[in-house]
Amino acid sequence: MQNDNEPASSREGVRDRNGKMSGGTAKKSRGAKPKPHESKLYDNLVPAYQALWPAVARRRIQHNLNSLNIAAGTKVLEVGVGTGLSLDAYPEHANVTGVDLSESMLAEAEELIEQRGWNHVSVQPMNAEELTFEDASFDLVTSFHTISVVSHPDRMMRELVRVCRPGGKILVINHFRSPNPLIARVVDSAGSLTRHLGWRTDLNVDELLNELPIQVIRCQKSNPLSLFRVLIAERKA
Repeated sequence: MQNDNEPASSREGVRDRNGKMSGGTAKKSRGAKPKPHESKLYDNLVPAYQALWPAVARRRIQHNLNSLNIAAGTKVLEVGVGTGLSLDAYPEHANVTGVDLSESMLAEAEELIEQRGWNHVSVQPMNAEELTFEDASFDLVTSFHTISVVSHPDRMMRELVRVCRPGGKILVINHFRSPNPLIARVVDSAGSLTRHLGWRTDLNVDELLNELPIQVIRCQKSNPLSLFRVLIAERKA
């Protein structure tokens, strides 16, 4: 889970499971760094995050990753990897890079990688709104429950698309504003509270995707009663 309260990183390379940095396809930061969003909770709530994640998200993530039939050697980027609780959902024949702005959550992810002996996974600190990877660096780009907690979701979405190669896939799972007016009004009524806590409930998926060079393959609720939607798209040439 990205936490914009920590300074944006322009460091290059990837941190392996021993904490060492190695060269990669990263490049220097482009342009001005985005302002931090209002979230002040994530670093302080790592234990609660770890406890709730399996019930809230794990099965949904695994199901949708399985549906993509990830091939051997696929280069995967997960943006907002948090403490790494989604990392075991990826097949070990993929090469997975996870990025997050929260140093404390990445420390948890590194410990998990070490414990599991995952040589196919690495993590590094990075701002989701200003990724330091070159264009078209990855075959699959994913993000789970992160885009509604950054300052500028549109910037983050553009970055997800930018670093995905033409023909590659983008998988985003998140809460988006309901197209049902009644449900939208009910959820909107809690907007002031959720904004104070650091995430937004009014994110419009159609506006987010407007004019991006992608072909939407699927954008639907994860189940009929869910507040979360699954977006799968392909990067156009």
